[in-house]
Amino acid sequence: MTIDSIGYKKSFPNYKSLQDELNALNLKLQKAGYIELKSVSISQQNDSTYRASLSLKKKFYTIYIYFNKNTISKSFLEGIVDHVNSDYFVTTIQDSEAILNLINSKLSEDGQPFASQRLENIKKKDNNSLQATLSISTHATRTIDHIVIKGYEKFPRSFLKHFLKLKQGDSFDLNSIKKKAQDLITLNFVSQLKTPEVLFTDKATSLYLYLEKNKSNSFDGFLGFGTNEVSNKIEFNGYLNLKLTNNLNYGETIKIIYKSDASEQKTFQANINIPYLFGSAIGTELALNIFKKDSTFTTINQSADLYYQINKNQRLFSGINAVQSNNLLNTNQSAFVQDYEAIFYNIKYELIKYQYYNKLFPINFILESKVGIGTRKGSSLKEKQSIYSLGTHKIFNLNNTNSFYVKLNTAGINSDNYLNNELLRFGGINSIRGFEEQSLLASFYSVLNTEYRYTLSPSIYIHSIVDAAYFENELTNIREKLFGFGLGIGLLTKAGVLRLNYAAGKSESQKFKLSNSKFHISLNANF
Repeated sequence: MTIDSIGYKKSFPNYKSLQDELNALNLKLQKAGYIELKSVSISQQNDSTYRASLSLKKKFYTIYIYFNKNTISKSFLEGIVDHVNSDYFVTTIQDSEAILNLINSKLSEDGQPFASQRLENIKKKDNNSLQATLSISTHATRTIDHIVIKGYEKFPRSFLKHFLKLKQGDSFDLNSIKKKAQDLITLNFVSQLKTPEVLFTDKATSLYLYLEKNKSNSFDGFLGFGTNEVSNKIEFNGYLNLKLTNNLNYGETIKIIYKSDASEQKTFQANINIPYLFGSAIGTELALNIFKKDSTFTTINQSADLYYQINKNQRLFSGINAVQSNNLLNTNQSAFVQDYEAIFYNIKYELIKYQYYNKLFPINFILESKVGIGTRKGSSLKEKQSIYSLGTHKIFNLNNTNSFYVKLNTAGINSDNYLNNELLRFGGINSIRGFEEQSLLASFYSVLNTEYRYTLSPSIYIHSIVDAAYFENELTNIREKLFGFGLGIGLLTKAGVLRLNYAAGKSESQKFKLSNSKFHISLNANF
């Protein structure tokens, strides 16, 4: 039976609840197409039993709804309804409520939060169909007239316009505003205290955002040690990474990195990123990198980029990179270490996706691609060159406790001739693990890092280390495969994330030796 297929309650604590259920059943049947439904009678059979009779009459299946093109566009209706004519659309009785809700949402998006609609002049069209007129009552279109920030009044306003795509004059749509405000979580220097609210007056619409400034500075460092194969003594290496974010309330980021390792290699890096210059969608990134290889050579790398923030996840960069390297040897002991200068013109693309709920692994996906072309000038030659790099990582979440992490980094330099002091350097905790920091030289390299991660609790995880790399050195005509295997643990402490890794590295022709293993400790602390 039709009524049984819809379903209804059969026992009630009192007579009122019986009447409520009967009214609800009437509404369900009308939405199913029984528009002419009538309740015939409710009779009491005994002290605890009542009998209700309904007359369903004719079932209608479709409805022709006539609309005004000045209040709702035909193109919008064609996106939600299959059959649309110049002044009416056809849908099933059962789907009509959902269609009207979509129309109401569209009106709200267009700045009509107080719009109301109803079907009027409902009547038979034929034996299976009804027809009706869609009446929409609208008010003056609402736009965002004021944006008021509570809690963190010094929040950089340029982020509202260019990052959240939220500005004065936009059509008011509260659902859209709430979705945009959720993107604030990708900015680690601010958080929402509560969802946005709105104040309507006769003349204005004011939007209120409740924000709080977060501690977003971080300190990252690690200590690595292993046994020297020649001296059999323990050697230490490590680095310090200081990141200062939004201390001036411009959303700026300043990074300072210092590295020193057992091979007497020293690296200093300074980087400053300033978004939304003068309130525009353009930002700038300036960088300085100084590298010293014992008493052999120094290399100074300076770069300046402008970038456009496409959306909250994507940025496009364009800039220039100047390199100067000096031979520190008193005599030309090696023809492969020479003074040179180089200029490169670069473009770079960056994509980042977050998983906000996970404090241990807040970034789910990264893609960075960079290409540069330029010229190297030496004492005796001028060489056209190109450089390129591709870096990506992805976390595959199998369930709440198990995940698989994959990271790929590839870089290369194309040239007819190569110098030792221009080759790419890789190896270490942020590259292939089990090898000393920046101990490997290449004209091309590709490193694959994998980890199977098991989360013991929201603050502790353990993981495997399986790394592989392939590199080419055109200067020494070497092509080699490398491998790294080990285990690691990560702990979310009050200071930050503490990571401990133990890994052993080998080349394709070597056997594993515990004496070649490296133990790495790193701490990323927020303050």
